[in-house]
Amino acid sequence: MQKKLIDPDHYHGWHKKRNFFEGWYFKLVDASAKYTFVLIPGIHFGKENKHSHSFIQVLKGKEVNYTYLRFPTHTFFTSNNPFHISIQDNYFSLEQIKLNIVDPEIKIRGIVNFKNILKWPDTLLNPGSMGFYNYIPSMQCYAQVCVMDMDLEGRLNIDGKEIDFSHGKGYVEKNWGKAFPYSWIWIQSNNFSHTKTSLSCSLAHIPFSFSSFRGFLIGLYVDGIFYSFTTINRSRIQILQKESDVSLQVENRRYVLNILTQTRFENFMLLNGPRNGKMVPLVQENLQGEVQVSLKDKKDHKIIFRGMGICSGIEYGGNQMMVLDQKERKS
Repeated sequence: MQKKLIDPDHYHGWHKKRNFFEGWYFKLVDASAKYTFVLIPGIHFGKENKHSHSFIQVLKGKEVNYTYLRFPTHTFFTSNNPFHISIQDNYFSLEQIKLNIVDPEIKIRGIVNFKNILKWPDTLLNPGSMGFYNYIPSMQCYAQVCVMDMDLEGRLNIDGKEIDFSHGKGYVEKNWGKAFPYSWIWIQSNNFSHTKTSLSCSLAHIPFSFSSFRGFLIGLYVDGIFYSFTTINRSRIQILQKESDVSLQVENRRYVLNILTQTRFENFMLLNGPRNGKMVPLVQENLQGEVQVSLKDKKDHKIIFRGMGICSGIEYGGNQMMVLDQKERKS
């Protein structure tokens, strides 16, 4: 029990049989930034047995194509020593993926290895990106940024087309719990012209006990330095939303971070997510977004970083008004 809390990358559903989900999000972008490809392996235990299954979700960013592959629960296997999961003939770890998907809707074969893995810094007191919230047993949904940035090596044959991901960029995160939050915004990019820059941003309105709260986890790596803006470290945030885009300004004691998304509505895909003991369509995701990012030092007003991230993942779910400030809802 203690080990899985200390290492949130690991599987949490060992003794779960009802009303539980866990899924890992593997994002791959080739070196030319022409192809963005996402795999989401996981498992869902419904309130009723008929809704229980394991799954692999496949997203093709360029084609704006989404496939949900359903498997029996017994095909899901996991080990934490070392950590990996497999579903049927498909293997996923933080070192590589091996795919052998043969389905009428989609066929994928190949191996991609992961190198130069960059993690979200953590401690025993604050494990993973979610920190001490991992120790609270009654939360509806937990999140973990497993890999902020990594280099790829390998190829996948996707529906007869060979795609070389070598020298491309990768990212891994996960969620687990009973259901997704009431409302959330998610922004991610590690494809900047400035190498080894990575942004991960999650905001959600989360039910907790008999109440609820707005929480956020935002991390930015630039030049080997990690800048953290979270509910835990008492950062402050302002959010504005216009159509399918958002503008965020978040600050801690030392720094101010500005994030602005740019998307096209037709590039969003509707994905399945856990709600009320079922996997249902409720996630709007775009893999062709752009993100403008600037980071300023408040002490000397110096701009530390300014750049545009491409092949960005931008995702919305639930009632977006719940994650905005009251005064911003009227704007």
